Amino acid sequence: MALLRVSQGSLRTLGRAELVHLRSFLRPQRTLINGTQNYSRPLSYSGARPSKATETTSEGFKQKVIGRQLREEWARYNDFPKPSRAGDFKEGQLVTVHGFLARKRIKSSKLAFADIQIDNGPAVQITSSFQEPESPAHKTNQALRGIPLYSPVSVTGTVARLHSNNPQPTETSPTTRSRPGNFPTGVFRIDIDLTSIQPLNLFPKDIIVSKGVQFPPSSRHLQIRFSDPLRTRLLVRPQIAFQLRKSLNDLAFTEVETPILFKSTPEGAREFLVPTRRPGLAYALPQSPQQYKQMLMASGIRGYYQFARCFRDEDLRADRQPEFTQLDLEMSFATGEDVMQTVESLVADLATVLNSDFRVVDQDGEIHLAPKSLNSAHSEESGTASRYVMPPFPRLSYETVMTRFGIDKPDLRIPFELNRVDHLLPESFISMITHLDKPIVEVFRFRPSPVSGESPLPTSTAFIDDLMKTLPPALSQNPDGAPVALIVNSSKPLRGLSPLGFDGASALESGAADPESPTLEDGDVLVFQARPNKPFQGASSTALGTLRTLLYQAAVSKGLLPRDLTFQFLWVTNFPLFTPTNETDTDTDPGQGGHAGFSSTHHPFTAPLTDADVELLATDPLRARADHYDLVVNGVELGGGSRRIHVAKMQEYVMREILQMTDAGVGQFAHLLEALRAGCPPHAGFALGFDRLVAVLTYTESVRDVIAFPKSMKGEDLTVRSPGGVTEEQLGVYHLGFLGGKSKE
Repeated sequence: MALLRVSQGSLRTLGRAELVHLRSFLRPQRTLINGTQNYSRPLSYSGARPSKATETTSEGFKQKVIGRQLREEWARYNDFPKPSRAGDFKEGQLVTVHGFLARKRIKSSKLAFADIQIDNGPAVQITSSFQEPESPAHKTNQALRGIPLYSPVSVTGTVARLHSNNPQPTETSPTTRSRPGNFPTGVFRIDIDLTSIQPLNLFPKDIIVSKGVQFPPSSRHLQIRFSDPLRTRLLVRPQIAFQLRKSLNDLAFTEVETPILFKSTPEGAREFLVPTRRPGLAYALPQSPQQYKQMLMASGIRGYYQFARCFRDEDLRADRQPEFTQLDLEMSFATGEDVMQTVESLVADLATVLNSDFRVVDQDGEIHLAPKSLNSAHSEESGTASRYVMPPFPRLSYETVMTRFGIDKPDLRIPFELNRVDHLLPESFISMITHLDKPIVEVFRFRPSPVSGESPLPTSTAFIDDLMKTLPPALSQNPDGAPVALIVNSSKPLRGLSPLGFDGASALESGAADPESPTLEDGDVLVFQARPNKPFQGASSTALGTLRTLLYQAAVSKGLLPRDLTFQFLWVTNFPLFTPTNETDTDTDPGQGGHAGFSSTHHPFTAPLTDADVELLATDPLRARADHYDLVVNGVELGGGSRRIHVAKMQEYVMREILQMTDAGVGQFAHLLEALRAGCPPHAGFALGFDRLVAVLTYTESVRDVIAFPKSMKGEDLTVRSPGGVTEEQLGVYHLGFLGGKSKE
């Protein structure tokens, strides 16, 4: 430690109060660090800022003291050894590791253990013991006991034992060998006999950490720090991105970055505008790189991709964020079939790596992934058969999934489907459940998993009663009629199906409710719902389809159905090209701003499916089908794509004549139309919601769990408190002002 020399003349220039204050700086405070004495002084002086004052003056002397103290305090937490390399970890070898002091176990006055938390690394246990008082080992033991839990530390000691899944732990690669801070492959725990420990900062006492503690969103750094599932998902995310990049590079795709500052165009969703200092002009943040990537196809790029940041000012749900990441790709001289096969190969490569390198962990009821090589003495067998349904994925049309499952993104793990039964039911029952004239009535049969020694009837009754009482208003107050549930019970007339009449009950007993398993058993639940007898017309779900999903999720959470950890992928195809506009729904996206009474189901650049659908553009556009395809897994839409309209004349016809966009609206796409006119080749593409993909593959329902600093349901970043208020002066630079002349903040 540097010595501070103080002359008598300097002291005489200070007043009594200043001398007392100075002594508080000069009074040493003894601590034990690395087994040796270390002296630090409190930094409590709040005088003038440092200046060019000399040491001989009172003010200059105090500033000198502060400066030396700052330097000593900074050096205390910054002069630490580098971590050891992977090749250094051999039994008997002296090594250094960095991490957080996670847990201490004081066994006696001379023996202590502690865990060092190292993300993406093995578990590290350190042992500190001593025999002789005042020995270096004794001082190190005292230092360990004095460091607060959760503080970052540098630990040096001798490797006592390596716990490994491999007989001979090896370094992973030459690259790994050259970089400090890595560990041998296959090592999941390291025992170290402690030689020295150095805190690199101290965890404060006012932050209380206990089992199951819930930190608020404003303390996101603590949420991540003390949640293994959350932290692990953030570690898995870049590994998924790495594998996808590798697969695309192997397929000769080119990664191209497109601009973030775009312009406002009516693609379909609401945009975020960025004002400029030029009056009346603004950028728009891109909803997607759609137009840029199509222009890249006209530029001669054969295969494009990027991990694109996208922005949409839309209503938020658990799987939505105002800013999100998508893996965007486009292929020239390609069809939709080519794109689907490419995406399947990406998923297959990713599934192989994830299934080989990661295991499923149930931590206090929360399912997440963890590396197989770390923190466990047991690894699952590698392979691709256990969790992932491999390509080719099933392909079902939009009409088929809406009919069978009542939703355009079905979860194939759900063991029951919808069946139409209105032709089998008496009019009295139909009129009891709906006021609709000649409606479609559908039913599904739910059978809870048998519990040994228990009758299924009480279980089913309690479950359905609770579910029906807690339905969301959209289902319980459905203007077409609320759902009705009947429970099969042999002790009642017609086995509990008397509202259906003899013929209706007999039909359902014969398999109408579930042709795959026609026999009804006590405790089976039949859920009925009516809907209008008309085409789906681009709807994303029916009421019964939504209820089917809710019931399945509730049954799994209550243990009435087994938890299925597999991933069931499928393609949904043949969507309607256009969807009627709901004039009364103010929450829908603005569409393309045309006057046709309908808008593009996805975006106005999607090509018709067949030649017959091209003809329907002029005669009956609502019947035209799109060459569009959605990738769905476990009830989640991971992404979508389509073959594009690559002929400028046809693209302009769709905008002007079909969607009836204004001249100004069409003019906003002049850059794209010009690119198509310049001999643009046929092309197709796909956008994979990367946040959703990571969320699904790591077993969480919310994309907020895979984003480091997500937005809330109100679109707010509660950690940094954005969006923030602006002043009139700030707005004035952009020629803007507050309505009414004052801020709302």
